[in-house]
Amino acid sequence: MPANIQVVLQQDVNKLGKSGELVRVRPGFARNYLLPRQLAVAATNAAVRRIEHEKTVAQAKAEKARKEAQGIGAQVDALTLTLALKAGDDGRLFGSVTTKDIENAAKAKGIALDRKKMHLPEPIKNVGSYTIPVKLVSDVVATLKVEVVAK
Repeated sequence: MPANIQVVLQQDVNKLGKSGELVRVRPGFARNYLLPRQLAVAATNAAVRRIEHEKTVAQAKAEKARKEAQGIGAQVDALTLTLALKAGDDGRLFGSVTTKDIENAAKAKGIALDRKKMHLPEPIKNVGSYTIPVKLVSDVVATLKVEVVAK
């Protein structure tokens, strides 16, 4: 019986590897844990080729998404949103500006942003100018300028 066998991981396994990696494990670990839970498949030539093909497709898809995000990021960097809201004499707003308000204002300008990707530590409650980072994809972050003025 071999000391180690090779398997291709189909999902990330803690302390072993990431999805798509070719790893060497003990036969009992593969037979009793990885294979029954469909965390890995035996490292046949067909399985290795299939995983490599899926990796190239995923990389191409990620590259395309990053290029689209960079284009949207350039639009977001050039955009300045102006929100006119009721405010008191001291510049304090009646209510607050949340990410949902910013998302709706950006949508009115023709740019679709996800409010969950905006980093607003707390709602805006005062009149003024603010910069809000928007994480479009894992490595593309744009800054959105928001000006809150009194109505």
